[in-house]
Amino acid sequence: MSPTGLTPALPAPPGSAAPALASASGDQPLRRPFTQADRPLVAGGLFLGFFLVVVVPALLMALWSVAERWAPPDLVPQSYTMAHWHKITGDAGIFRALLNSTLIAVAVTALTSVIALPTAWALARFPFRLKRLVEILVLAPVIVPGLIVAVGVGQVFLFLGLAYSVTGVILVQLVGTLPFMIRLMAAAFSAIPDDLIHAARALGARPHRILLHVVLPLAVPGLLAGGLLSFVGSFEEFDKSFIVGAPVVETLPIKLYTFLDPYSLQFPTAAVVALVLLVPVLVIFVLAGRIMRDDLLSAGMGKV
Repeated sequence: MSPTGLTPALPAPPGSAAPALASASGDQPLRRPFTQADRPLVAGGLFLGFFLVVVVPALLMALWSVAERWAPPDLVPQSYTMAHWHKITGDAGIFRALLNSTLIAVAVTALTSVIALPTAWALARFPFRLKRLVEILVLAPVIVPGLIVAVGVGQVFLFLGLAYSVTGVILVQLVGTLPFMIRLMAAAFSAIPDDLIHAARALGARPHRILLHVVLPLAVPGLLAGGLLSFVGSFEEFDKSFIVGAPVVETLPIKLYTFLDPYSLQFPTAAVVALVLLVPVLVIFVLAGRIMRDDLLSAGMGKV
């Protein structure tokens, strides 16, 4: 028995595993380190999740898009047809809507980058009062449902004469793309070491040269990640574009949703619409994964 009345802990015998790793403070145990033996389990879980979340829904949509008759308990359609695809792709306005969506998405991405850069730089590099409140206000358009934002902005655009125009659709889509771009660029700017900027100033570099040759090259991961999300978000946007632009400005989502019957759910037509909207996004992300390295993508998402 020790003088304090507590029995001292006996050391663990050689070869036995410790019950738990203690933290530096001794309050809570540390997490078990990741080992090579955990790799198959983690990889299997990721592949299973990807299969259930992505592959299975995509496969079901593909089957429904060519199904002529499919009733339970059959696991596959009894007969197949391409009539649903011909109905949508045979419309003359579908390609014009695709061109409109592409041009609008490019314009939205460019404007989002130009507007977000100075805002993100100020949030990342300059301390000021109510900074936290400004960050919350930047994310407010994401918190509020898009339909509510579209109705409010649509009323303002009607008064300003911007409703039912391409300019109005581009401006209303900026409301949804700016918060993500500002957040990503602020994370990228925060990761730039101050020593590099101070060294450039000490060598006589002017502010615009520091921006072009030091800041922007190091912020490319965040710019590419934000531009990718902005393009996809603009290309797939429906609520704001529909309220502000339809029926004069017709984007691809607006055109595709006109094929859906509001009084009955038609699975084959809905599957074709979903696949048409899904394929461009998958192509963009696959190309981005081929061009950009994993460390660039993670840095762009603020994981540095």
